[in-house]
Amino acid sequence: MAELPRLNCWTLAEHAGHATPDALQHLLGRAKWDADAIRDDLRGYVMEHLGDVGGVLVVDETGDVKKGNATVGVQRQYTGTAGRIENAQVAVYLVYAGRGACTFLDRALYLPKCWTSDPARMTAAGVPDDTQFATKPALARQMIDAALDGGVTAAYVTGDEVYGADTALRTGLQERGLGYVLAVARSHRVRTRIGQRRAIDLAVRLPGHAWQRLSAGHGAHGERWYDWTWIDIHEHGAGCHGLLIRRNRSSGQMAFYRTCTPRPVPLAELVRVAGIRWNVEEDFQTGKELTALDEHQVRRWTSWHRWTILAMLAHAFLTVITAQQRPPEPQALAPDTPLPALIPLTRNEIRHLFIQLAHHIQHTAGFILSWSIWRRHRQSGARAAHYRRQARNQ
Repeated sequence: MAELPRLNCWTLAEHAGHATPDALQHLLGRAKWDADAIRDDLRGYVMEHLGDVGGVLVVDETGDVKKGNATVGVQRQYTGTAGRIENAQVAVYLVYAGRGACTFLDRALYLPKCWTSDPARMTAAGVPDDTQFATKPALARQMIDAALDGGVTAAYVTGDEVYGADTALRTGLQERGLGYVLAVARSHRVRTRIGQRRAIDLAVRLPGHAWQRLSAGHGAHGERWYDWTWIDIHEHGAGCHGLLIRRNRSSGQMAFYRTCTPRPVPLAELVRVAGIRWNVEEDFQTGKELTALDEHQVRRWTSWHRWTILAMLAHAFLTVITAQQRPPEPQALAPDTPLPALIPLTRNEIRHLFIQLAHHIQHTAGFILSWSIWRRHRQSGARAAHYRRQARNQ
């Protein structure tokens, strides 16, 4: 959580007062500790402070643009971070939303088939021998099962179209007794009383009175009001299955969700769950901005898992402390009531206060100059190696 322009083993070691980054590199690469055990501790910490029987699990992926092809999982693939196909590393994250707060629970690195079909490449990156190719929905299912088996309490799962289109994931959630609100494409086909139809074809047939104006939650600019409706669909298995449709009140643009609940619930409940999915974008933003989730400069399997679990733990710490400082929900104010003088503490402000009050370190001029020499020495070696490779290739 150090407030540094860039966070990696070099900058963190200098900030902490180490003479070189060797100790932190050892921590990530060779030291004896179990990242999965820390992940289990993270679950327990989140459940202790944010656990809720009505909690929502959110699955989504994010990518980090990378150079070269040696970093584990990297290939040219689409990433929402860049909004296009880039040389990138993509991971699926599991986020927990409960008691009015939202933070990470788990992550799984996505390995494309070009990686899992190349044993030499996998070995060079330190990937365990038993690792098989898994789709993003399959990775999500594995993390959800592990979370539930590890004591996480939740009532729903939500995610975008990548996950809503996966039949195996939807079936698995039903088997675990979880409800879901998963986005699907406008062309997604569902079974209704009038036969199998595309989602968009059902939406355009609806009369005006079928829609209800409901808020999907509080956003940066106030309540997020949309028109909503729900259509009963026929699906195998227990539960109440339906198609939830959201319509923008200004543009008329629509979004669609497959829903399933163990028992009937109000439309407002499904809307609440659908709105929680957007919280994951804020978590990705704050995870990268505040706890360096994306700033790992590591290439191997073990180091990636260790860096990300520490970043997630730091994010959970900020989230929990922020939630504990949040004042009770305000009552409706009379027109002449003055507004509060302060906004509630945010994760950004909590981090700043924590660093300034507890971990503000002053270094001597000699220490700062010694790090400048160390960095330039390493950079000189890297430049010389690059020139030698370039000369061999000419």
